[in-house]
Amino acid sequence: MTPFQLEGIMTSSTIHSGFLSPHFIPLSNTRKPVLLPTKTVHRLQCPPASFVCNISSSKKREPRLPSVAASVWCPPLDVDCLENEYGSHGVSFSGISSGEESCMVKMTMENGSVAKLMLPSGLITSYKPLMWHGATMELLHTSVSEGENGEALIHGGVSLDLKFDLNGILWSPKTWTLRGVQGSSLEFIRVELISQNVESNIEVKQIITLGEDALSSEILVCNSSDSSVHFTGAVISHLTASTPEATYAIGLEGSDFFSKTPLLTDFSLIHPSFGKTGSRKARGLMDFTGFFSGWGVDQDSERTRKETEGLEGEEEDGYKNLAEEMSRIYTSAPRDFTVLDRGRRNSVLVGRNGFNELYMFSPGSSHEWYGKYSYICVGQAALLQPITLSSQSEWRGKQRLCNPNL
Repeated sequence: MTPFQLEGIMTSSTIHSGFLSPHFIPLSNTRKPVLLPTKTVHRLQCPPASFVCNISSSKKREPRLPSVAASVWCPPLDVDCLENEYGSHGVSFSGISSGEESCMVKMTMENGSVAKLMLPSGLITSYKPLMWHGATMELLHTSVSEGENGEALIHGGVSLDLKFDLNGILWSPKTWTLRGVQGSSLEFIRVELISQNVESNIEVKQIITLGEDALSSEILVCNSSDSSVHFTGAVISHLTASTPEATYAIGLEGSDFFSKTPLLTDFSLIHPSFGKTGSRKARGLMDFTGFFSGWGVDQDSERTRKETEGLEGEEEDGYKNLAEEMSRIYTSAPRDFTVLDRGRRNSVLVGRNGFNELYMFSPGSSHEWYGKYSYICVGQAALLQPITLSSQSEWRGKQRLCNPNL
């Protein structure tokens, strides 16, 4: 079957082969994440005011950014309307012929850094920051194929996967509506998305911010119901790599971890043979059926439960090679660490706030270089320990992908 070609989503780019000198030290080892400016240059709000999360929180709420009221209601996927209302200051909209209603949001900074976001899925398909050599380079990995009915099947990128337990009923925010656009190509561009469960009074926002050298995804969960809610989930990023064999995680030494089965989401990109070949060590000790009800396969035996509880270790390598198959959840990882790809001569500083766990997945190095499975997956997560959100309160979490290579 011929792969489905979807312009503007494929993230392949021309890569210079070869490894760095052994003496190469990435700038990200010492550089801190960039704090994006707060000056508001442009603000438009599309949905009506009734969509605003208006609750009394026990936590100190951050002040709302000033806004300019918009009197025009734009259908979520009316590309012309979205372009007329929001298409300025580095933001543009285009339609996608993918067999279903969807559109692409493109954010472009003055220095050339670009990010692309799909609606209504909320999937970030591309992030190309300006690099040290003067050109941009793709940092995200996506794969596009053709489905049984001719539709485009997209996997990878950066996505949010949350699961809420609402009185025994599972709910996940899958469809996102554009809430507003803010900023300018000179400082930052911020796109706000919203998804709601009206019956349960749960609102989830994604606030995606592109700066000159960073891309962040902030999650805001508002519970305006009369009871507490529990949820698990993660912000999952597929970082493109020459090959996992040439890729390293720097800064995880001393972090406790659990080896788990891979996290399955709507945008997961996992080879069918993962965990079925090689030694027990190469499979990451994943000899059980699942790790969390509602994520993998349900655990249905006491034996499985005991095996899961025993798969614990401590990271011994501060410069960990990711060549072997691996699927882990780190419970005491630092807030910031570096992913270094010596094949592409590139590094990414990965940071988090709010989430206490770090999910890391490597498909192993038995696949083609620069191919479909040439990536490393990282996730800011709450998987082992669900988050409990009390009535009339909110929770915030954030992931940062910072480019230290300018």
